[in-house]
Amino acid sequence: MKIKTKFNSAIAKKLNADQYGVSKYIMALLKKGPIRNQDSVSVEKLQKAHLENISRLSKEGKLLLTGPFLEDDDLRGIYIFNVETIEEAKSLAESDPAIKAGRLVMEFYPWYGTAALKQLSELHESISKLDIAK
Repeated sequence: MKIKTKFNSAIAKKLNADQYGVSKYIMALLKKGPIRNQDSVSVEKLQKAHLENISRLSKEGKLLLTGPFLEDDDLRGIYIFNVETIEEAKSLAESDPAIKAGRLVMEFYPWYGTAALKQLSELHESISKLDIAK
């Protein structure tokens, strides 16, 4: 197997990349929860708190990627947590007010992907004019 000439060992070390440039993460699928009978004012408050929680976890480096699915279906969104275990990801997910209220639930899966994901938030900050949680 040939070693690539553009390899940057300092970046690879900083991102905790293996020899293939990848790391272990926990991927989570966000789904509609069993408790969806909140009134519209409560739903709006939960959504705002949900987005604020996403922003906080992202700033802490624990959440690398998140976003909603565009269909109005039971499957609501995707998260990629920058943690080693499903237990750690579950603990972080439990900080979400919408999950606490039962409006949303998560399913967790170990996932192996590019270590460059750890730089995604910094790149996103450079192209986003607005803060999604505000």
